[in-house]
Amino acid sequence: MGLTRRSFLILAGASAAAGATARDLSAALPSAAASPPGDVVGKITVGYQGWFACPGDGAPINAWWHWSQNWGQPPSPSNNVIKAWPDMREYTAVYQTAYASLGGGGPATLFSSYDQQTVNTHFLWMQQNGCDTAALQRFNPNSSEGPTRDAMAGKVRSAAETYGRKFYIMYDVSGWTTMQAEIKADWTNKMSAHTASSAYARQNGQPVVCIWGFGFSDDNHPWDANTCLDVVNWFKNQGCYVIGGVPREWRTGTGGSRAGYLGVYHAFNMISPWMVGAISTAADSDSVYQNINVPDQADCNANGIDYQPCVLPGDVSARQRAHGDFMWRQFYNMVRVGAQGIYISMFDEYGEGNQIAKTAETQAGVPAGSGLLALDEDGTACSSDYYLRLTNDGGRMLKGQLALTATRPTQPATGSAARTVTGR
Repeated sequence: MGLTRRSFLILAGASAAAGATARDLSAALPSAAASPPGDVVGKITVGYQGWFACPGDGAPINAWWHWSQNWGQPPSPSNNVIKAWPDMREYTAVYQTAYASLGGGGPATLFSSYDQQTVNTHFLWMQQNGCDTAALQRFNPNSSEGPTRDAMAGKVRSAAETYGRKFYIMYDVSGWTTMQAEIKADWTNKMSAHTASSAYARQNGQPVVCIWGFGFSDDNHPWDANTCLDVVNWFKNQGCYVIGGVPREWRTGTGGSRAGYLGVYHAFNMISPWMVGAISTAADSDSVYQNINVPDQADCNANGIDYQPCVLPGDVSARQRAHGDFMWRQFYNMVRVGAQGIYISMFDEYGEGNQIAKTAETQAGVPAGSGLLALDEDGTACSSDYYLRLTNDGGRMLKGQLALTATRPTQPATGSAARTVTGR
């Protein structure tokens, strides 16, 4: 089972800070992108897990992959690992769980990522909502999950080609003890073949690869700096544009980052610090903007590195979302800091409650008695596609199609379900 990042990355929360003042530190930053617009620079990238399966879907893993604690048994209130329930109305292949019926009636079913229609549906949503590029998560492919993950790469490639999206391979090396040799073999023997696709992301004319997990100060990421640098340089020597998914304190070598890895971080073409578990409010985002993002961007500018900070919608189960105000504040801060791209954490991460993919709007769309919250948990009606629409507007602001604004322009609900939101 792939390790979830939250399990080892809950860092001390950022302290609250006052809102922006006349002394906006980002004003001192020149627009100094290391690279011109491409498939990640100037674009919205979404992290795509594609790691849900169900018995009977044809996947080699033949289990309730990432839907339940015991993959051999159907998800239920006592066998549950997810924090939000997907809106299931657009999936043609569905799988019956052991949950009670939905609050509004109807069976409690879930989707499988192994069904091509599921992946196509997700990439259609990306096309409709300005998600330019999908970073397909790839954990240790030599585990029992490997054959299913191999097939998922092909399904993502097909959907990206069909819906005019880009995709790239994002290696999450968490827990991959024999990573140094095996990641090179995996790229050479399997994943590099996907760069022949017209949909494979390129930046500066080079195929994009991300390596997530170098430099984190925990036992799941034990490699020394020389090992990490060897892998980064190997991919660059293969002609790749290499993104580093790094700790948020990468620049200072403190907190969640090991000391002595700055040479590794500076070897990447693009830096993408991880933020899930580190912030939960708009005030946290402001604090990180002042204390981390501004000096991060300056360091990247000085070293010819592109900067791709995370933006997250917030954990539904922890009531972090504030009907989009939390996410919009991050978009505002990342655009005003001058980021070269934005990484959304994540598209389909129902396990951490962090997904922007369509989600149950009310308790009518959630299994009765499950304890799971819906998007209206704070009393504001939100359409199931709200966080996709919010991402679309954030991308428009990144691209200069929408003026920089701290005021969220996106209504939580549309049509007859729309409500006036105080402060909009």
